[in-house]
Amino acid sequence: MSIYVAEFLGTFILILFGGGVVAGVLLKGSKSENSGWNTIVVAWGITVAFAIYAVGGISGAHINPAVTLGLAFVGEFPWEKVPGYIIAQILGAFGGATLVWIYYIPHWSKTEDKISKLSVFSTVPAIRSYIHNFVSEMIGTAMLVFALLFIGTNNFTEGLNPLVVGALIMLIGFGLGGTTGYAINPARDLGPRIAHFLMPIHNKGSSDWKYAPIPIFGPFFGSLLGGAAYQMLYKNDLQIKYWIVVIIAILVLIFAVVKGLKSEKNK
Repeated sequence: MSIYVAEFLGTFILILFGGGVVAGVLLKGSKSENSGWNTIVVAWGITVAFAIYAVGGISGAHINPAVTLGLAFVGEFPWEKVPGYIIAQILGAFGGATLVWIYYIPHWSKTEDKISKLSVFSTVPAIRSYIHNFVSEMIGTAMLVFALLFIGTNNFTEGLNPLVVGALIMLIGFGLGGTTGYAINPARDLGPRIAHFLMPIHNKGSSDWKYAPIPIFGPFFGSLLGGAAYQMLYKNDLQIKYWIVVIIAILVLIFAVVKGLKSEKNK
């Protein structure tokens, strides 16, 4: 199996089970309907671990364009492989989401809420505020990449690493996921959103392309921030490109705080 097929397969598995559990929780008539956020977060963590077991030995199981970009940014992954990895990941996510749609076909017409249908495929913010939603995705993904890099500095019993990463995904979900649904993965959101747009889902509503850039660019920038933080703190690598990323992140945070306080004051 080639590394690109492996990334396709790993991301396909990620979305099949991850999107599948969201569908089970949100769609009408499912036996797991209304089982809640905890079910979703735990299932996504287990799914990530399972996907890593499936293809980690072949491609490294990035299964996330943000991880691929972050590793390339700090010199841990060759830049020439980045486009192929990202394309494979998006296609895998699209394929997984399409199979989720097929699997739950009888349930779409029974579900009236259009947001619930969209949420099976892509993330939907709890409170729509583009700058704060961007910050959520930026911080969540920064912690993902930062943690993946420092996890790699530890020696675990053989075969345990995927479970540790799965636990990390659950931790991010519980601690940082409630605002946006924690995409922290551009392929996880974009591939399924395209599937939502293309599939003949009964009374599906909008695919919300206006929000779509947030779970793409937020995670991408967050991956750079997480990589920069790791290099600067653990490696004492103070290259100018890392300082630029950190300074931009600080400016984004300041802007978000000012905008948030102004909004609260006007209420």
